[in-house]
Amino acid sequence: MPVKALYDYDFPSADRQELFGDDQLVYVHWDGNPLFCSAACFRVPRAMPFGEFVAGMVAPWAGSDPDFDATASLDWRLFDEPLSAVPDASLTDLGIGHKALLHFTV
Repeated sequence: MPVKALYDYDFPSADRQELFGDDQLVYVHWDGNPLFCSAACFRVPRAMPFGEFVAGMVAPWAGSDPDFDATASLDWRLFDEPLSAVPDASLTDLGIGHKALLHFTV
């Protein structure tokens, strides 16, 4: 159900890209996992390599589930499109922008 404000609501977003400098927000969701019912949000540098992002941010978060295997091959999607997870490519090079949603399955 939509919410209707009783007045003009004209305020800039508090999480817009320009406030983060060289960083950005990236959402990650483990599809089909009942322990993680929603996506996690990470603040990361745009130039961070994808492999470093997975090893340094995603793996510690997902590792709280005993079913997660950091050495397993993960199937990644950016929004609903398949993502070729090149470990040395930066997030920006892979098209992962501010407030992008990454999905993975094990």
